This record gives sequence, structure tokens and C-alpha cells, in this order.
Amino acid sequence: MIIDDRKYDVIVIGSGAGGGTLAGALSKKGQSVLLLERGTTMALEDQNVADVDLFRKDRYHPRNERWFGPDGDPFAPQTSYARGGNTKIWGAVLERMREKDFSETPLQDGLSPAWPLEYKDLEPYYTRAEQLYCVHGQAGVDPTEPTRSEGYQDAPKPIEPFLEPLRSALQQQGCQPYDIPISWSDDINDPSGDSELFGLQAGDDQRLTIRDNAEVLRLHVNPSGREVRGVEAAVNGDIWLFNGAVVVVAAGAINTPVILLRSSNAHHPKGISNGSDQLGRNLMNLQLTSILQLASERNSGRYGRSLGINDYYWGDKNVSFPLGHIQTAGGVLQDALFAESPPVLSLVTKLIPDFGLERLASRSVAWWAMTEVRPDPHNKVWLQNDQIRINYIHNNREAHDRLVYRWIDTLKAVEADPATKVVLKAPTHARGEAPLSVVGFACGTCRMGDDPSSSVVNRHGQCHEVDNLYIADASVFPSCPSVGPGLTVIALALRLADHLSSP
Repeated sequence: MIIDDRKYDVIVIGSGAGGGTLAGALSKKGQSVLLLERGTTMALEDQNVADVDLFRKDRYHPRNERWFGPDGDPFAPQTSYARGGNTKIWGAVLERMREKDFSETPLQDGLSPAWPLEYKDLEPYYTRAEQLYCVHGQAGVDPTEPTRSEGYQDAPKPIEPFLEPLRSALQQQGCQPYDIPISWSDDINDPSGDSELFGLQAGDDQRLTIRDNAEVLRLHVNPSGREVRGVEAAVNGDIWLFNGAVVVVAAGAINTPVILLRSSNAHHPKGISNGSDQLGRNLMNLQLTSILQLASERNSGRYGRSLGINDYYWGDKNVSFPLGHIQTAGGVLQDALFAESPPVLSLVTKLIPDFGLERLASRSVAWWAMTEVRPDPHNKVWLQNDQIRINYIHNNREAHDRLVYRWIDTLKAVEADPATKVVLKAPTHARGEAPLSVVGFACGTCRMGDDPSSSVVNRHGQCHEVDNLYIADASVFPSCPSVGPGLTVIALALRLADHLSSP
């Protein structure tokens, strides 16, 4: 074992939305920060794939890594081990949670629990997060938009021209489509925002040390069990031990609890900070269904996400429980999440040649239907013989099914309107759910709460049982909103940076 002689103010494990943002922010506040990243810099050509190759290769699946699902079968997760983590493939949509998302909310089959925080506690950090990540958007259009202290600094990025008449057609059906907020840079070669660009590169490189190819294996505590004194990691084939006054785990909703479970010891026999037996439990993974429309004219199949619809977020004319969020997918040849979602194209893409897939993509308009789930302690992540096991079954299914069919009805109404020329009337709309391997929207496995008997961390992300250990990723979410978690993770990281820097 190699022992690093240096003692850092803060060690951050993982460089995704939470870890990358936190490391950059703390280094700018004058703290010495060591960032341990399991991967390395992602090649530019891998960050901006917009080709049939997206369907041909398991580009965003770590080699030689398999997790085991509820049926006991192994699967390859779609997750990015690289500087920037899953923000490298996230589509760059950064939405705020709504005020009611932080409160106890009745769902179709149970209650979505309240957070120990309120929206007003995060609102200033949402604003800072949008500014830091150069989020382009327009306030005042989305009917469910939460209150804001400031508008967006940057106007929405232009959408594909063929989508403008589709926006108008949706408005004719009573919908209120809006430009979804997108993180965007000025780099034409790498325009999509991520935490390497807006988190790490925004930090102080004199105070921020980044170790690539550093897979954290376990944490070591002091004799009282109240502090982490060592972070053990495999770095380029060697075992290293690093020391920091504060340790922050930001490895994502699956790998964060895995690290803490693997770090069990005499003081923490079920895993570090698992006295509540909630570590790894309450896994939530946003329900995602992709839906295809037929375009009347060719499009490139290569463009980012653009339009959102929240008219059914809290219900519709028939039901009073939340249904969820709708947004356009990116172009079929550019949306990494869409490429993971059978049975829409999975079998077809393996059988047809490249030119056939190009043609199919150019005549498609893809949508995502997104519905929250509620926490369930039986949905969990655990280790068996050091293998990652996941038990997960979606709940709140009726609400999601209603959203899917409600949206298909809307699409049919658009297609039946003789004034609409951009899409074709179709007898069916191909659709498919995102599989368990898609974990970019997972959350909840290290839930936040004021009561140590029912949660893992407090409202600042500090582990209840270890004084210098914090968590800064979506694993701390007590509930799962119907919008992506990215902006909330960034806002929480900025809030934690202020907390760790306060006297």
C-alpha cells in the first residue's frame, strides 16, 4: 500500500453533477481538494456521438462490469466512469423541482414523502446552479414553474426548425409547451454542458488535485468510529491510502451506498452510517417511456432535447394525482438514453444496415414520458460476495401508464388536425420503457432526514454516525421528482460547499 503524505481539507469521491460541482466550488473557496475519479478524461468523439454508432456499440457501459438484477441475471449498466461522470451523457436538461415536490404528496398508490428542506431553502442555489452551468431557458411559460428570484441569464437555444410547427400544433390542442432549460457552452466542438466543464474547470487548479483511474474501495475510520481517517483506492494497479479532514462521497445512487456497505467495520457492522438499516434501501429510478411519432419530412436525427410539457404534471381532467413530465428526446441518433430503450428500436437496429437506420431516424420524432416513483425499502442495492445486487420493481405504475396513453391521445389529436403538416397520422406509436440498466436518474439510497433512525444523512448531507463524512449526489433524495435530478444535485452541492466553508 502507498500512503499519500499530504492531508487534504476535503476528499471528494466522484466527479459527476454533485462531486464535480462541489470540488470546483470548494477549491475556489480556498480549500485544498483531492478529487478521486474512477475513470479519466472522456475522448471528445465519445462525448458527442451523433451517428448510427450510438446503437451499434455499448459505448457508455463500463467494460468488465456487471451488476445483478432482481432475477439474478447480470446486466451491463449504462453509467459513465469519466471526468464529469454521467453528466457526459445526460442530455444537459436542468430543471428545478417544483415547490410541492418537496412536500408530502399523494400519488396514485401511496405517499411521496416530504424533504427536510423546503423549496425556498434551495431557491438561491438553484439560481447559482443555473448561472454556473450556463442554463438557457425562458421563465414564465411553464404553468408549473416554481417561483424564481431571477430569470434565466441566457435565452433558450434555438430548436430544430421542424419542431416549431409541432410546438404550434400542441398549443392548438391546449398544451403549453416550453423550451426546456439546457446547459450550454460556447464551444462548437463540445456544446453540451457538464460537470467537467462547469464544475472542475471552474475550480482553482492550484488547490484542486484530480486523481484519475482511482477506484475507491473502502473507507477506514478512527478507533471511535466517528471519523473517516483513510480513503483506500486502487490507482493504476496500486493500492493507495489518502487522508482528508472531510470526506465526501459523490459516486451516484448505486456506487455511493456500495462504497459505504463495503466499508463495514466493528463500529459499523452493516456498513458505514447504516445504523438505521436504510443504507442502500429506497432506491428510486424515474419511470421513462420513449414514444415515437412519424415525421412527414426528413430531419437530421442529430439534435438535442428541446420542448417540455407539464400540463399533466399534477394530474389531468380525469385524475387528481400527479402523472408526470413530457419532453422531446434528442435526435434518435444523438440521444444516448433513447438508444438504451427497447423494444422501440433494439431489435430493428440489429437487423437493418446503417442507411436503413439513418432513414428510420430521419423520419422520427421521439418523446419521453417521465413519472416519479415512491421510496420502497424493498427496492435496494446491496453486496453479495462483493458483487453489486439490485432489487428493483417500479411502483406508481398506473400513473405512468395514464401519462403515456394521455400523451399518445394528444399526439393522435395533433396528427388528425389537417393544419398540422409536420407529422403523419399513424395507427400505432412505437414505445418502450427504459430498462434497469439506465441508472442516470436513480436516487434515494442514502436518504436525507432529520431522524437518524430512518435516514442516512442530515439536511446538509452529513452522515448521522460519522462526523466528517458527507454525501453529495442524488442518493440523498427522500423522493423522486418527475423531472431529472441534475439541477437539484448541483444546487445541493453548492449549498454543501457553503456549509463546509462556513466558520
